[in-house]
Amino acid sequence: MFNKFADYFRSLRSPIKRSGEDFFLKLIDKEKVPSHIGIIMDGNGRWAKTRGLPRLAGHKAGASAIREVVSIAPDVGVKYLTLYTFSVENWKRPQDEVSGLMALFEEMLKKEITELHRKGVRINVIGRLNELPLSLRKCFDDVVNLTKDNNSLVLNIALNYGGRTEIIDAVKKLVKAIDDGIENKDLITEDVFKKYLYTYNIPDPELIIRTSGELRISNFLLWQIAYAEIWVTKTLWPDFKKEHFLMAIYEFQNRKRRYGGLDE
Repeated sequence: MFNKFADYFRSLRSPIKRSGEDFFLKLIDKEKVPSHIGIIMDGNGRWAKTRGLPRLAGHKAGASAIREVVSIAPDVGVKYLTLYTFSVENWKRPQDEVSGLMALFEEMLKKEITELHRKGVRINVIGRLNELPLSLRKCFDDVVNLTKDNNSLVLNIALNYGGRTEIIDAVKKLVKAIDDGIENKDLITEDVFKKYLYTYNIPDPELIIRTSGELRISNFLLWQIAYAEIWVTKTLWPDFKKEHFLMAIYEFQNRKRRYGGLDE
């Protein structure tokens, strides 16, 4: 237990000043890279505030960090990357920020899709998409259809997403399946339930990264992260670079994962 806490607190003290991308690339065992990594991208607003800029400027700056991560992930063997982009709770934010975010999502999709498609990235979206603006939904439909056969990396975008909301939606779908005779209520297992989650065709994440130093899950993939390792950095999301991503993977590889059991 002590080693686990030691690993965790060491991850908060970023050694970036004395290490970099090449340093961690040499240390990482590509045979033990997590196939699925989820990221809680936090700190855009604080990044903007420290520079006297509007919050939306922080969200725009955060796009560069997404490019960094998406460019390095498939190179080290990551197959699935889930980005927590906009939560169901984020609608509570000021209307001008929310409207600006919706416009920014659409703008970035249109700007980046050609390069993402060229690199073989497949776009997937999870959340209550029916509540999004029509033009944004149409944009996502287009990029999902365009990239559906790509296989270098599945970029899973959690938009208007909430872990509790996902579970409630899954329960509703499962109840309907039972009523329709598709499922037997006496034979419901975890594997059966997982079929009704947004991520039914995606393996559970093995590693969750959170930026800005906050020690919360924030309603992200609550079912799926039951045994995921969590790595936190004080770095704000717009300042997140490839070396941070690689450092998280390196720390992941140096933890002991027992899944409730004991060491041999």
